[in-house]
Amino acid sequence: MEHAYRFSVAPMLDCTDRHFRLLMRQVSRRCLLTSEMVVARALHHIRAELSSTRAAEAQARLERLLGFDPQEHPLALQLGGDDPALLAEAVRLGADWGYDEINLNVGCPSEKVQQGRFGACLMAEPERVARCVEAMTAATSLPVTVKHRIGIDQLDSYDHLLHFVDTVAAGGARRFAVHARKAWLEGLDPKQNRTIPPLRWDLVHRLKAERPQLLIELNGGLEDPATCQSQLAHVDGVMVGRAAYAHPLLWSGVDAAFFHDASHEPARASSVVRGLIPHAESWRAGGGRLWAIARHLVHVVEGVPGARHWRNDLTQAAGQRQAGPEVLEAAALQLEERGL
Repeated sequence: MEHAYRFSVAPMLDCTDRHFRLLMRQVSRRCLLTSEMVVARALHHIRAELSSTRAAEAQARLERLLGFDPQEHPLALQLGGDDPALLAEAVRLGADWGYDEINLNVGCPSEKVQQGRFGACLMAEPERVARCVEAMTAATSLPVTVKHRIGIDQLDSYDHLLHFVDTVAAGGARRFAVHARKAWLEGLDPKQNRTIPPLRWDLVHRLKAERPQLLIELNGGLEDPATCQSQLAHVDGVMVGRAAYAHPLLWSGVDAAFFHDASHEPARASSVVRGLIPHAESWRAGGGRLWAIARHLVHVVEGVPGARHWRNDLTQAAGQRQAGPEVLEAAALQLEERGL
């Protein structure tokens, strides 16, 4: 039976790649992680090339888009698109790759995404979203969830939000992650859309109260564990984005506090860095650069004397083309010597 995750990390472009997801898995064993958005049409084109002379290149592209480490479970694949057939194809591919659930992006306000006719602009077309969800749920036994805003532009009333959710729920969605800000599709860029439109947690609370049969997760403006805990009195789960990326160790108590699981010690900066060394070894053996991993680690140490010096050392060493796992080993040792 489908359930809400009391705590999850939001999908974020250029942030929630496989490296950051593994970093967060050192922090929490239980939270739901989600991929960066993958465009269904792009997957369709790549799959078409698998039977051509470019099959090896196409397979490598699929690996870059969909590949993950088994440690990342539970893991959702977020898809972008507005074509039911293409989304169903992408869902089947995601299921074959071993994802635990599929999420449909109806929240991204970027101009590029709007030009592709998906993301937040689809909130103006709830019937189309419902058809997409219907096709997606028919293609898999995995949970299919929807991440969306409370509204867009002038379509920002509670009645519009309720109509959108009811329509999409009729298409087969049962779980909704609601970013409690509306999106301005013109005039604000994606960064501004994360901060300028006012937060309306009250609308999400009302949605849950009036649709108790649905699973409602709150996203937007959740900056610390205490705030998240307080919101669980009103919704089924909380989804944290930038605050998880910028302050990963702030969430080291998530498993005990949100999932009643105290089976492992809370993460320390040194344990996070050391935990990524096996991944770094594999990544470098495949030709990847260490900086792809290390760039996420600059946020692990903060608020202590010498933090800036440690970050500078890591950045300089990991930025070298031939840098390997020994850089992370040295960085972990530095932290362990200081009890961090």
